[in-house]
Amino acid sequence: MIERIAIVGTGLIGASVGLALKANGFGGKIIGFDANADELATALSLGAVDEALASREAVLASGADVIVLCTPVLPILDWMEQLAPALSEQQLVTDVGSTKREIAAKAAQLFNRPGRARFLPGHPMAGKESGGAALAEAMLFQGATWLFTPIVAYGPLETEWRELVKLFGAQLRNMNADRHDEVCAWVSHLPQMMSTALAALLEDTFAGDPEGMAAVQAIGGRALRETTRLGASPYSMWRDVAMTNTTEIAQTLSALEQRLAHVRENLRTPELRDEFARANEFRKK
Repeated sequence: MIERIAIVGTGLIGASVGLALKANGFGGKIIGFDANADELATALSLGAVDEALASREAVLASGADVIVLCTPVLPILDWMEQLAPALSEQQLVTDVGSTKREIAAKAAQLFNRPGRARFLPGHPMAGKESGGAALAEAMLFQGATWLFTPIVAYGPLETEWRELVKLFGAQLRNMNADRHDEVCAWVSHLPQMMSTALAALLEDTFAGDPEGMAAVQAIGGRALRETTRLGASPYSMWRDVAMTNTTEIAQTLSALEQRLAHVRENLRTPELRDEFARANEFRKK
């Protein structure tokens, strides 16, 4: 049934979706659009898309069976507004947005009813600290969890799209949109903010001290590299995450602040040992 797929946003995730489709036997046509002409050209040169679309209007008129929105969250919401009145019941829109509450609410408002296209919110838990089509790879989703927050019961298009995603090597899981944003705040958004804050603090502390910065670089080692790796992530994506999951992220940051205060206050007491024991127990799980 799915013979023509349009990818909107041909950066790391979008181009990787195209490459994964090709690598796993999808024989239809993949068309792509990106507001950044360089990203679109790179995706085309990699073979992630077969054809580059020149405008938003071309996307609306593309006749794609499935449109995959692979932009940050705020542009996804904007695209949903444009696509809803332009598509038919025989078309499916899905997305890869990092937050789901606002997307699911808008999907319930605009899609999945007579005369309108289907919409299946999705979120692959995969990526890299840096973006761009040049870093795309067909195996990016291998072993990763691909979350879905369905609005209504699956139709044939949703079922077939999920089967294609399974071919990527992803583990599929359904989750309520509110629960998704709560859990992702803890396991994805909080680690990003922690890494960003630590990397920014180190920059502020040592940027004016070349000798100190050289020492940090020389002796920081694996622990520092791992804890600041996410500090290389682009603000352009995380701005939208922060704006659409503000309450949950703020709550996790507040909880972490309290926990760090507890650690600070118990650096010379047995409470620190107990904290390490609880952390070790979590890692075992």
